[in-house]
Amino acid sequence: MTPPVAVTGLGVVSPFGAGVKAYWDGLAAGACAIRPATLIETEGFRCRLAAEVPDGVGGSVRRSRADRFALAAAREALDDAGVGRRERAEAALVVGAVGGGMLEAEAWYWERHRRPTRAPAVLRSTFPSSHAEALGSVLGLGGPRETCVAACSSGAAALALAADLVADGVAPLALAGGVDALTRICFMGFNALKLLDPDPCRPFDRARRGMSIGEGAAFLVLERADRARARGARVWAELAGAGMTTDAYHVTAPHPDGEGMSRAMRGALDAAGVSPSAVGYANAHGTATPQNDRIEARAIRAVFGEGRLLVSSSKSMIGHTMAAAGALEAVATVLALVRELIPPTVHLEAPDPDVAFDCVPCTAREVAVEHAISNSFGFGGQNVTLVFRRA
Repeated sequence: MTPPVAVTGLGVVSPFGAGVKAYWDGLAAGACAIRPATLIETEGFRCRLAAEVPDGVGGSVRRSRADRFALAAAREALDDAGVGRRERAEAALVVGAVGGGMLEAEAWYWERHRRPTRAPAVLRSTFPSSHAEALGSVLGLGGPRETCVAACSSGAAALALAADLVADGVAPLALAGGVDALTRICFMGFNALKLLDPDPCRPFDRARRGMSIGEGAAFLVLERADRARARGARVWAELAGAGMTTDAYHVTAPHPDGEGMSRAMRGALDAAGVSPSAVGYANAHGTATPQNDRIEARAIRAVFGEGRLLVSSSKSMIGHTMAAAGALEAVATVLALVRELIPPTVHLEAPDPDVAFDCVPCTAREVAVEHAISNSFGFGGQNVTLVFRRA
């Protein structure tokens, strides 16, 4: 059992706008931010929808769109935790990222291809590691600095690694989370794989046809619980344990029995010293692809049994935000504990009989739970489960 790690700061940029309040208000209301995409050309594609962050979020346009998301969310989290410049000098930074500044790189290439005689704009911040460099230098974070690239589990993996750094005494506190912006290669690739629904996605519905793409960023401040109490910080919740596994089964498909997913959930519960019966809510990976939802439900049933656990998918409202998903969903899980309200799975009209859980259809539900998990399962079988405990 790992030492308790407190969550003392939250920061979010989501398709509902900038800030934790806008994010939670949208989730609690069961609002859907999946709309016709405007950032990229979509004519001719099976799906033409995306959950985009509204205009005006972030700082200088000299930075990439993803960097702007990361900076806005990170600043909110640090301010929320009351972390000043002196404390930041020792803070670790762990960022889950995949796309980096790919949106700008694509625009650069597109411009060069269409108008070869015209000099395109200068490329900046292209690689996923650019986010950690931008955050570290701008915010004065002087501790260990790392980037996690683990497909759609990147944000959750970053939180797990940061919790270890704090619990092991490597750093007194850490800023960790994930970020991704919409990119053409991601949108086109998932369309080519026929994994995107032409309509807003419907996790756990028997008629689901695929996922919706989203974008955003979320960061959490983590520190030892005893340190947080000593400085009088508000504790949102405890990150009680994490489990990480790899299937190595297929490039894109999860193991058909959900074996790696189940091991990740069991590992997280063991690390937290929590029994399955003590968990009341699971924020599912819930992508709305026919295969993923069925296999995740199978894995949850293997760990928790049937029926009792409440399960919902935030992706039904904000889409799949790629590397940011695990961090955004971790914030949703923390707030579900604090607000005693389980966010819904919207668009769920005809539950899949293979999903033996109450997936909180359409409307949020008032329920107080002591422990909750957040699942993130990425391509290649990269599985991460986080266990949160009510403060």
